[in-house]
Amino acid sequence: MNTINITLPDGSVRSYERGTTAMDVAKSISEGLARNVLTGKLNNQTIELSEPINTDGSLRFYTWDDKEGKTAFWHSSAHVLAQALEFFYPKINLTIGPAIENGFYYDVELNGEVISEKDFKKIEDKMLEFAREKASFHKKSVIKADALAYYKQKNNPFKVELIENLNDGEITFCEHSNFTDLCRGGHIPNTGFIKAVKIMNVAGAYWRGNEKNPQLTRVYGISFPKQSELTEYLQMLEEAKKRDHRKLGKELEIFTFDDDVGPGLPLWLPNGAAIIELLEKFAKKTEEDGGYVRVKSPHIAKESMYIKSGHLPYYKESMFPPMEIDGDRYYLKAMNCPHHHKIFAATPKSYRDMPLRFAEYGTCYRYEQSGELFGLMRVRSLQMNDAHIYCTEAQFEEEFKKVNDLYLKYFGVFGIEKYVMRFSKHNPDKLGQKYINSPELWKKTEDMVRKVLVTLGVNFVEVEDEAAFYGPKIDIQIYSAIGREFTLATNQVDFAQAERFDLWFTNEKNEKERPIIIHRAPLSTHERFIGFLLEHYAGNLPAWLSPKQVAVLPISDKYVPYAQKVVDFLKKADIRASFDDRNEKIGKKIRDAEVKKVPYMLVLGENEMQEESVSVRKHGAGDVGKYGLTDFINFFNEQLTVKL
Repeated sequence: MNTINITLPDGSVRSYERGTTAMDVAKSISEGLARNVLTGKLNNQTIELSEPINTDGSLRFYTWDDKEGKTAFWHSSAHVLAQALEFFYPKINLTIGPAIENGFYYDVELNGEVISEKDFKKIEDKMLEFAREKASFHKKSVIKADALAYYKQKNNPFKVELIENLNDGEITFCEHSNFTDLCRGGHIPNTGFIKAVKIMNVAGAYWRGNEKNPQLTRVYGISFPKQSELTEYLQMLEEAKKRDHRKLGKELEIFTFDDDVGPGLPLWLPNGAAIIELLEKFAKKTEEDGGYVRVKSPHIAKESMYIKSGHLPYYKESMFPPMEIDGDRYYLKAMNCPHHHKIFAATPKSYRDMPLRFAEYGTCYRYEQSGELFGLMRVRSLQMNDAHIYCTEAQFEEEFKKVNDLYLKYFGVFGIEKYVMRFSKHNPDKLGQKYINSPELWKKTEDMVRKVLVTLGVNFVEVEDEAAFYGPKIDIQIYSAIGREFTLATNQVDFAQAERFDLWFTNEKNEKERPIIIHRAPLSTHERFIGFLLEHYAGNLPAWLSPKQVAVLPISDKYVPYAQKVVDFLKKADIRASFDDRNEKIGKKIRDAEVKKVPYMLVLGENEMQEESVSVRKHGAGDVGKYGLTDFINFFNEQLTVKL
């Protein structure tokens, strides 16, 4: 047959001549799509838009608005960076140049050349000059012998090493303009899409991340299809520096790390502990209203339980090494779910008990690689807002909906306006390796999750090969006030653990039935969520969540007794207040309270003492008037967005 059938994202099927390219298909849909498409996938495999298609398949297109589009854009930009580096530094050896979360890098061996910050501008200008050529990217297969000969002739041992580990049929070169590179593919149509470029940094890196290998120079860059987007990104970076949770955490005395304690193990100072207590109180009240019951589990467990759950085969690299105790091997708890399953199994259950919702702020320990640790965002000790819901199949849709409603409630409370739910599915090719080998159950549960998401009308995208090993999940990507993206919460469906732990309930027919298990953590961990909140609010936490809500500021020592009286009065009203009795001028006391981002300041002088009133200042807003003590409490409580 000379025709092929292409299934489009909307489910429609169109016929094309064999050899039609993905770009031809895009043009047949609309000229607008063809102008904006950056990359595509055929049957979930990334392809070049210029490649001829010779088989039936499902085709998806991606633009700059998609993660896959940005990946192709930045990977292609890495090629242009390498082209510019070779132009200015002909002695260098190129190694690898991938796209990363924000931008791209290329690792090079300098061979006596030097790249410094003063060179950034000329590299950027040359990249844009090359980009304006609108050179198309072309991928071609190369036999191993020819590929080795090409890079041996260029005296590049790094590319030779990469090729030696490949077989014929696995080796492809990518060419654009006068530049050739070893590459597996995934490029934009041509360099002309690249309109703005910034070299961000130069750093050292070891070949293949091994300190025993040669040290290379890593050149980081980022690029955009519009100059205005680069400008916005750089402005966001400047704002992000001010909002860095590590900087704010130190300034506001929230958390610290200590070498004697160990990397990735945060110590919470009194202010941080207060925030934790407030978040827990809020979450526990919300969960109590939602029908959850609280449970507690230990910090360690025997190896046999994690073998039964399946976590050791699939998750071992993220767990701390075992401890030998009384002839048994114990592991630090890396997740709460097996413990909760044991709690479920401890007593008989009937359909009248379902759904059963176990919640716990459990402390878990995960072995993150030292190079991946990052402030509170990637730690080795984490306190998780965890819960497991055990329900019948008939109850699943309603329970899944309630969990998503809970997310939306929290988003409203914390002012999270932009979010995306990532529906993470399995990869059928990795069953039995990365995922439990139950293809029928994978299809059934993924269909169930998709149905609920469509019914709810939520904003979601489907992604392959990112599910949990035991079932599909929803990962929540949220965006802070300045647009920084965070992976926050998760909502997972588990079809495997009930059987592994022999969990069952008695149904209406007096028969044993397995529950469906929903894992959920809407507020993530204390560590990651507090890190997010510090950056989201730039340290200006809402008054209900601020560890210190009111600073009482007497203008001189004469008014310290009255200040103490005011503090005592406020504390009886459950307002977290303290007073500044330093022998400092009132202007400095106010400035210091502003720096500490205390929501309200009460200035006390002669008139206030005589009238038993307070002059109120609001952080960042200045004077808001004079109030009697009772009136201030009423005013303060009216401002709280959350009542605990």
